[in-house]
Amino acid sequence: MSATGEVTDRRDRGRRVILWRHGQTSWNVERRFQGSTDVPLTETGVGQARRAARLLASLRPDAIVSSDLARAADTAAELAALTGLDVTREEGLRETYAGVWQGLTHAEIIARHGDEYAAWKRGEAVRRGGGELETEVADRAAPVVLRHVEKLPVDGTLVVVSHGGTIRTTIGRLLGLQAPHWESLGGLSNCCWSVLGEGARGWRLLEHNAGTLPEPVLGDDD
Repeated sequence: MSATGEVTDRRDRGRRVILWRHGQTSWNVERRFQGSTDVPLTETGVGQARRAARLLASLRPDAIVSSDLARAADTAAELAALTGLDVTREEGLRETYAGVWQGLTHAEIIARHGDEYAAWKRGEAVRRGGGELETEVADRAAPVVLRHVEKLPVDGTLVVVSHGGTIRTTIGRLLGLQAPHWESLGGLSNCCWSVLGEGARGWRLLEHNAGTLPEPVLGDDD
């Protein structure tokens, strides 16, 4: 995007993937672990999705793919309404299944499963609540993203609407980071996004937890 706010020519920039987290739910507000539970957007969440969609539409995406859970699919629908694009729903983009953790608040998880939580935060491979490993989430989600990327033109943009944990593991996998280091990627706020761009040596993280349109990198780092 130029300094005047206009979207610049996309030619020769390579393909891009925008990984967009869904809008707010009541369980987000309550700090309750959602996982694969199908929790709808709040009124605030719908408003967040509409605002973000107006920004993302100006990037002229070529395709939209979404988790099939309502909070992601309904977020994606706001962008589809502005762009005229269809939304492809993919079960593989669902949030991490976390077994007995699902429905518990953060405080309840610490109280009941403190050792398990601490091990996960240390980067150990933990089946939170008896559910999926983070690597298993990446195993199912990253191929979905790459399959849709392959359908893009050489300068195309794919918007992936998913969930905080799934987005983080997918970014980690596509960047080639080892699983214990995925936690170094900070979480996404509701309806914020990260941008990956194709580079000469693979995928690059261009934006993370963004809520405004990206500015070009000007300088020796470009």
